[in-house]
Amino acid sequence: MIERQTDILIVGGGLGGVAAALAAARLGKEVILTEETDWIGGQLTAQAVPPDEHPWIETTGCTASYRRLRQGIRRYYWRNYPMTQAAREEMLLNPGQGNVSRLCHEPRVALAVLEEMLAPYRSNRQVDVLLRHRPIAAETDGDRVLAVTLLDQETGNQVTLRAPYILDATELGDLLALAQVEHVIGAESQDETGELHAVPGPPQPLDQQAVTWCFALDYLPGQDHTIDRPRDYDFWRSYQADFWPGPQLGWKDVHPQTLETRHRGIFFGPQQNRRGQRTPGDFWHYRRILYQGHFQPGFYASDITLVNWPQIDYWLKPLVGVSAQEQEAALEGARQLSLSFLYWMQTEAPRHDGGYGYPGLRLRADVVGTSHGLAKYVYVRESRRIRAEFTVLEQHVGVEQRSGLVGAELFPDSVGVGSYRIDLHPSTAPRTYVDISSYPFQIPLGALIPVRVENLLPACKNLGVTHITNGCYRLHPVEWNIGEAAGALAAYCLEKGVTPRQVRNTEAHLTDFQDLLETKLGFVLQWPEYARITPR
Repeated sequence: MIERQTDILIVGGGLGGVAAALAAARLGKEVILTEETDWIGGQLTAQAVPPDEHPWIETTGCTASYRRLRQGIRRYYWRNYPMTQAAREEMLLNPGQGNVSRLCHEPRVALAVLEEMLAPYRSNRQVDVLLRHRPIAAETDGDRVLAVTLLDQETGNQVTLRAPYILDATELGDLLALAQVEHVIGAESQDETGELHAVPGPPQPLDQQAVTWCFALDYLPGQDHTIDRPRDYDFWRSYQADFWPGPQLGWKDVHPQTLETRHRGIFFGPQQNRRGQRTPGDFWHYRRILYQGHFQPGFYASDITLVNWPQIDYWLKPLVGVSAQEQEAALEGARQLSLSFLYWMQTEAPRHDGGYGYPGLRLRADVVGTSHGLAKYVYVRESRRIRAEFTVLEQHVGVEQRSGLVGAELFPDSVGVGSYRIDLHPSTAPRTYVDISSYPFQIPLGALIPVRVENLLPACKNLGVTHITNGCYRLHPVEWNIGEAAGALAAYCLEKGVTPRQVRNTEAHLTDFQDLLETKLGFVLQWPEYARITPR
C-alpha cells in the first residue's frame, strides 16, 4: 500500500475538480487531483458535452478562469487549425456553429486547454494529477475525513492519500457514500422542501434524472459505416415509455416545457407544430461540434456532430443508491440504448429525402478517445448531494414559486453566480420532463458546507441543492464556479487556520474570503441588475 500526503486532495477531475485545483494552486497550496478516466474535464471532455451556458456568458456571469478556458478554446483553433480568414476574424468563434451553445467544440480541444491551464502547476509540482484512479474507501475520525484510498486501474495497486482538506469532485458524489457524509439522493418530497414541483407523498430516492451515453458522428453519403447490430436492439426498437409519444428509437420526442409531441429529423430544418409555432430545427445542427465551413476547403469531409439527444436519455435504472451490479447494469443499458439508436439511424430511420436509413453516418471514436466509439464516461445530470448548512430550494430561484418577487433570493454569503432554467430530464421514477423558468442566481457558501463534517467540501454537482434546484446548478460554468470556490475555500482555511463553517459564520472572515474571490481570482458574486431580474 502506497501512502502520500498533500495540502488538498481533490477526488474527481471533472470541471469542478480542475477548477478547484487551479484555485488552490494559485493560492499557494499543494494539490493531488485524481480522475477515474484518462481525461480530465468531466462533462466537457470525457462525457463529450458542449457547454450549456447563459446568454451573458461572454461578458459576465462566470469566473475569470472559466472565461480563460473559453478563450483558450477559441485560440487553440486559431493557432492550430487551417481556418478560413473569416473564421480567424470571428472574435466570438463558435467552432461547431451548434445551436445549443456559443462554443460548441471538440472534447479533445477542451482537454488540451485544461492541460495547458494546469501545466505550470504540474511543472513546479504544486499539482499532481493521478489518472485512472478510482476511490474505493475513506478513513474518518469523528467529523473529519482523514484519507481516501484509490485503486490504480492500470496497475491494480492501491494508494492512500491524506490531506487536511478533501474535496469530492466525483460525478456521482462517491466520497459522500464512502465517508458516510450525510447526503440525499433522488427526489425530495413537497412535505420536506415545500417546493412547488417536488414530488408529492414520500421522498423518492431512486427517482433520478436520466443519464446519457454520448457519441460523435460525421456523415459521408454514399459510404456504409453501419455498426454491428447491438445486442439489445430488438428491445429498444419496441420500447416506449408511457409519457413518450412513440418508440424510443424514432424522430418523435417531447418538448421539455410544453410536453407536446414534436418531430425532429436529423437533417431537415425548422418545422411547425399543430399550433403553427416554430419548433427547433434538425438534430445535426443541435450540438454540432465542428463546422467544416470554418476550415480551408477540402480539409474536412464532413461536419462533426455530438449526439446528446432525447432519444438516448436512459431512465430505466438509477445509478446511485443501488448495488455495484445494478449500477453496472444501468451503465450497460445506457450504452446499449446509444448504440441501438445509432444502428436505427443507419438502417431504419425515415430519411428527410425519402427512403430509410443513413448508412453514411460514421461513429467517430477518435473524437471521444475510445475504442468502442461512445464517450469515455456517461453524461451525469444528478449526483448525491450533501445535507448542507444551507440548501437552495425552488423558493429561492424558481420564477413561478417566487410569484410577486423579482429576481432570485440574494445570498449574503455568495461565492459565485449562475443561470439556467430548472431543467430536469425524464427520470427513473419514471416521469417526464420538469423544465421551468428560473432567475439568474447566486451560489451560497452555506451550500458548500456539510451539516457535520468539517473538512470535506463538495466541488461538483454534490452541493446543497435539491432534486429540483440541481436542475439549474448542474451546468458547466456553475460546476466550474462551485469547484473553484471550494478549492479557494480549502486554501483560505489552511492559510488562516479556520474551518469552512467559521468562514461562513464569522463576518470578518466571510468578507475577507469574498474579497479574495473577487480581487485575486476574478469571481462575480452578484448579477448586474439587468440580468438578475431576467427569467430564464
